[in-house]
This record gives sequence, structure tokens and C-alpha cells, in this order.
Amino acid sequence: VLLAAAVCTKAGKAIVSRQFVEMTRTRIEGLLAAFPKLMNTGKQHTFVETESVRYVYQPMEKLYMVLITTKNSNILEDLETLRLFSRVIPEYCRALEENEISEHCFDLIFAFDEIVALGYRENVNLAQIRTFTEMDSHEEKVFRAVRETQEREAKAEMRRKAKELQQARRDAERHGKKAPGFGGFGSSAVSGGTTTAMITETIIETEKPKVAPAPARPSGPSKALKLGAKGKEVDNFVDKLKSEGENIMTSVGKRSAEAAKVLTPPINMESVHMKIEEKISLTCGRDGGLQNMELHGMIMLHISDEKFARIRLHVENEDKRGVQLQTHPNVDKKLFTTESQIGLKNPEKSFPINSDVGVLKWRLQTTEESFIPLTINCWPSESGNSCDVNIEYELQEESLELNDVIITIPLPSGVGAPVIGEIDGEYRHDSRRNLLEWCLPVIDAKNKSGSLEFSIAGQPNDFFPVQVSFVSKKNYCNIQVTKVTQVDGNSPVRFSTETTFLVDKYEIL
Repeated sequence: VLLAAAVCTKAGKAIVSRQFVEMTRTRIEGLLAAFPKLMNTGKQHTFVETESVRYVYQPMEKLYMVLITTKNSNILEDLETLRLFSRVIPEYCRALEENEISEHCFDLIFAFDEIVALGYRENVNLAQIRTFTEMDSHEEKVFRAVRETQEREAKAEMRRKAKELQQARRDAERHGKKAPGFGGFGSSAVSGGTTTAMITETIIETEKPKVAPAPARPSGPSKALKLGAKGKEVDNFVDKLKSEGENIMTSVGKRSAEAAKVLTPPINMESVHMKIEEKISLTCGRDGGLQNMELHGMIMLHISDEKFARIRLHVENEDKRGVQLQTHPNVDKKLFTTESQIGLKNPEKSFPINSDVGVLKWRLQTTEESFIPLTINCWPSESGNSCDVNIEYELQEESLELNDVIITIPLPSGVGAPVIGEIDGEYRHDSRRNLLEWCLPVIDAKNKSGSLEFSIAGQPNDFFPVQVSFVSKKNYCNIQVTKVTQVDGNSPVRFSTETTFLVDKYEIL
């Protein structure tokens, strides 16, 4: 049975220790402190024993990787486990030094837990440990990217409103009128005249509709608990910080759905709301040539008011790439073919209320290179022991605006960090997963191309496959709903639209 796994100094000081059975801290520190004194110099043994436990160890520069086991534990299996522990540490730590081990202590503990459970070795290898500890989620990445875009848009909207308020105040002063009160606070709230005060008001005003009205309380004194009183104090404190120019994230700590509502720039969800979503899956060769590109799109209809359940959607399809369209079986196909309108086969029937209904979907599959929305050219060239890598992007579809673009380039393991030359945008080096992430906030017609140069030890094949992810609020196929009308009387209906273009897979092999 394995009692504990630890990384300690030559003097027996524990840096990281993971116990797999119930042990006190003083007990484990005492065992590790006694360990260096038990070793005989000049002998090649990799274990020492006391009356109660056995130490199985491996030197690592100035440190020791030590397993503490019972005396009747299988020594051959323990040595195999020790080798796996020793291989895990360089995966997370660039140097085998005390401060580096301390910095990545939790990563090591999580990895140790994958190797041993309840004192017994698990049947895992290094690749499986890496997979288990990462548990990478594409959905999480997409959610984070969308949330960051929403945050940026909310900030831009905030600045725009602040400018409008400031301009209104100036105009009022110029004409000698009393400055108007914004957000129900009266003119005294903007008497300071600073932009920060106005920005504070804008934040309060945009959040104000989200808050439910407080219930009327009796006017007499009450000894009951005041629910929400603490929340008011926190809000006042946050408002003070905002007025002093501090940048406060208002939605941190709320549930993700609430966060999305707060950060989403004011999209007025009408009684008739449509989600237009497209996903692209693309594979290119490194020497050019599109191996396969597949794009799936759908219009989802959400009706929240029974009055507008019997409607028709007028679709404008300006696509010239040969997209295959398919309507829902309950939709009148003839009406769509002849008049580009989506309506039910039986006009007397209604669309479902308060549920998302897919009414139209489309598919595009091609190997035509000119259809690639964003081309990536990665050019590694050997230079002595290292490799110089030049990578560039170019937006071919200039009508698109891609947000939160991340171009991920794999790197060879165990050769350190890349040396970055010229770069458009920013980069992140993930040493654990051996990846270089090239981050670009926006790619559009004004910023349609850019490049990155870096050098690192390796072979040209080490830098593939290159992967790309992005989100966009403009769809690739130019299919839009331009008008919604009622079946009876053909009168127009107000509607709202939400468009998203996402990446399912985007690889350069």
C-alpha cells in the first residue's frame, strides 16, 4: 500500500506531499525529515527501510521524489509507480527547482491523484494523466469567447451613452437651461461634471430595469430581518468605487445565464425572436488546397405571445455559393420555393409558443478554395538546430467580422518557450500543453491580414495541425429574415434577430 508521495529537498524538507491514507501533518513531516539520515552514501539502492515504513526514492537534481510505502508492499510495482511519478513532474514544471515545484503544486497533486487512488496504483499512462487533468471543453471556450465579446460591446455602449449624456449637459449649459437629470437622480448627480460620474450613472441606469421593484414595507419600526440590506451596502460600495474611476466587473459571481443577460448589449427580445446560427467545419492542407469544408446553418423561431403565433417569415437569400436549403416538414415548401416565405402548411394552425422551433436549415459542402473565410499560411523553415516559423492570416470573406480569433500552433515539448519576433495582436504560451496561442480581438475588412514570426528548436512537422477558433455576429451565408407578417391581414409584426457564426472544427493539417 502506498502511504504518501512527496517531493522534498536533500535536507528532507517537504515541498509537495500527497497522502493516500489518513496521516497527520506532523507524522509525514517527521518521516520525510528522517529520510535523508537513513540513506547510506555510496550505495546504489533506491529504497531504505525503517521498522514501520519503506522509502522508495529517486534523485532529481537537488530534490528527491519519494514514495512512502508499507514494508509488505510490492517493491517492483512501487519502483514502476515511482518512475511514472518522476515523469509527471517535468510535464508541469520547467525546472526541477523548489520555487517551480511550489508554483505548480496543485497541478502536481491533481496528477498524483490520477496515478494513485486510496493507496493503490491506477492503470494509467502519462498521456491519459494529461488528458484527465486537462478535461478541455470546446463549449466552455465558445461561451468564454462570446462572453468577452459581450463585455466589450457593453463597455462600448457605456462609453457612447456617457458621451451622449455629457453632450446633453453641455447643450443645456450653453442655452442656460437646467441640466437634465439622468437615470432618476436629478441634476445634482451630474453636478461634478466628470465623465466618470456620468459613466457611473450610465451603469446604474442600464442595470436598473433588471432589478425587481422592492415590496412596500409598513411604515412602523420593524425588528424583522432586513433581507437584501447587505446587498444594498455592497452596491453602494461598488458605486463609490466606480465613481472614483475603478473598473468593476458588475456580473462576476452571478450565474452564467444572469451574466449573459447583464453583459449582452441591449437586444430587445421582441415577442417574435429569431436565432440564426451557423457552424463551420473545415480542413485545409498545409501546402494549400481545401480538403473539406462543411457549413450548417439554422433559423430558430421563438414566439412568446399567442397573438403572433400565426405569422409568415419573409426570407432574403442572397447566397451565390449553391447552399442546399431544407424547410421543416410542417412548413409550406411551395410557398417557400415560390415566394421565399416560411409559413405553416395549414394556415389555420399556429406556431408553438415559448419554445425554440427550427424552421429552416441549410448546408454547404465544398472543396472550392475561394470559399475559405479565413486562410492561414504556416511556413516553418529549419535554421541550424532551431526552426523559424512564419504564420499569416488573410480574411477572404470581407463582409465578415470575426471576434476573439485564437490561432493555436502546437510546439515541440521540452525545448522551452518560443522567441517571438514580429507579431500583430497578442500571444499566450501554454507550457503545460505545449501550445502557442495567437490572439486577435477582431479580424474584419480594415484588419484583414496579419503575421507572426517566432523561432524555437524543432522540426517543421512539429507545428501542425494549426487550429483556429472564432465567433462572429454576421453569418457566412447571406440568408436573413427581412420581414414578418401576420397570416390574417398581412400586417407587419415587430421582430428581433440574433445571429451567431461559430467554429466546430478549423484545422490546417
